[in-house]
Amino acid sequence: MRMNQLGSKGPEMSVIGFGAWEAGGDMWGANESETSVIGAMRAGLDAGMSWIDTAEVYGKGVSEGLVGRAVADRRDRVLVATKLAPASEGSGFRPDQVRAGCEGSLARLGIDVIDLYQLHWPDSTGVPVEETWGAMSELQDAGTVRFLGVSNFDRNLIERCEAIRHVDSLQQEFSMLALEDRELIRWCGEHGTGVVTYGPLGYGLLTGTVSRERALSASDWRRSDEGPFTDERLDRDFVIVEALRPIAERLGITMAQLALAWNVAQPGVTSAIAGSRDPGHAGDNAAAGDVELDGSTLAEIEGVLTG
Repeated sequence: MRMNQLGSKGPEMSVIGFGAWEAGGDMWGANESETSVIGAMRAGLDAGMSWIDTAEVYGKGVSEGLVGRAVADRRDRVLVATKLAPASEGSGFRPDQVRAGCEGSLARLGIDVIDLYQLHWPDSTGVPVEETWGAMSELQDAGTVRFLGVSNFDRNLIERCEAIRHVDSLQQEFSMLALEDRELIRWCGEHGTGVVTYGPLGYGLLTGTVSRERALSASDWRRSDEGPFTDERLDRDFVIVEALRPIAERLGITMAQLALAWNVAQPGVTSAIAGSRDPGHAGDNAAAGDVELDGSTLAEIEGVLTG
């Protein structure tokens, strides 16, 4: 597995990381056993992933608990990242809430230090980001967390945080089907902020295994008005998926591996987060970390994406 440094000051981390969103079980209608979910995490780590990402809101703490169990016997070899959410869904962004939220995550994870602590999304309750980021900085000064990041932030918010303490990472949605933040990601890379991307597999579409019929019948959040499986988006996305399929076949890799390899080849990207509740899929995702696409292939893919 190839490794990249997270920004200008962060740790070395594998170019594919394990995402434990699905492990929370409340977003995708999960019914796998806890043993199976933990097995998928360990399969990804055994295959070369060096870090795992979770959040306090994933399954209302369930995901953090499962991550803690998965890394308990290998804590010295795994970077643990988690996220704090604004009230009322999360602990909240006031300074006292930041400290309490961190303590709660540490307890559920069963660890003494969080390697990467992130703000999950911007606050809309009126708490100035400067107050929140100042409290995050105090956690870092105290040694409770090692590195600080944000998620779903725009450039303005990142710069406001940067004025107080360096932003080690941005976690942002980015895939062949979601290119909206491409320039922000490039800018972060140029300014010493690492980027870890979520949704690199297009919530299943870029695996090439999800048919249009299956996407249309999805009963989870993906078929909502704000989700990625709206009729309009599916019309566009399946054209792209089918154009990518022969490229993956020619290279002898899966569609998912092509999507992940493309993702980490993009300017500014440090690592892509790939989650699964299946051990086999987790291992296959990790194998994408050894796939390097040449310039002509990247140009061919760009032609597909830009039409």
